[in-house]
Amino acid sequence: MPQDDPLRLAIIIASTRNGRFGPTVASWFAARARRRTDLDIDLIDLAEAGLPQTLTDQDEPVPAPVAALAPRLTAADAFAVVTPEYNRSFPAPLKTAIDWYYEEWQAKPVAFVAYGRESGGLHAVDQLRQVFTELDAVAIRDAISLPRYWDLFAADGTWPKVTADCNAAAATTLDRLCWWAHALRDARAKRPYVP
Repeated sequence: MPQDDPLRLAIIIASTRNGRFGPTVASWFAARARRRTDLDIDLIDLAEAGLPQTLTDQDEPVPAPVAALAPRLTAADAFAVVTPEYNRSFPAPLKTAIDWYYEEWQAKPVAFVAYGRESGGLHAVDQLRQVFTELDAVAIRDAISLPRYWDLFAADGTWPKVTADCNAAAATTLDRLCWWAHALRDARAKRPYVP
């Protein structure tokens, strides 16, 4: 793949809860990413993906929703996981989604956009780093943490405030994610990744 081809960034909305804030955060992050000319964005909402909670055995057929999402994950050069923190961890539907796939994550970078109470979702991010490392993905160091995200609403109801720190953090995170995505895409093109 030529170096000039845009990177495909899959932004995954992890929460499937009623009344969730994830789509708001994901829309903001996707808008920041779309400002770049080197990114092609695929917004994946796990609430719409309909992945089954029960994993099949290796000799069983793959459910249709799992098969439908696989090409989108395979096509991605990088991932950004938008996740809340529930009880010092990440949502169960995200773990299920991660566990349905294996090769799709390998040798690709993953960034995290986390939100929550005072921790800003960083407990969830710590655990996700371990999970993605086990899958041979590269969890990048830079992450966006949104502590007390509800305080970031502007007076006119928009989110986040123009002066919010997360705006600068998004630019840094996207820069790092793109660097890793280019490096790993080039490496995979030269030599297929073998776990």
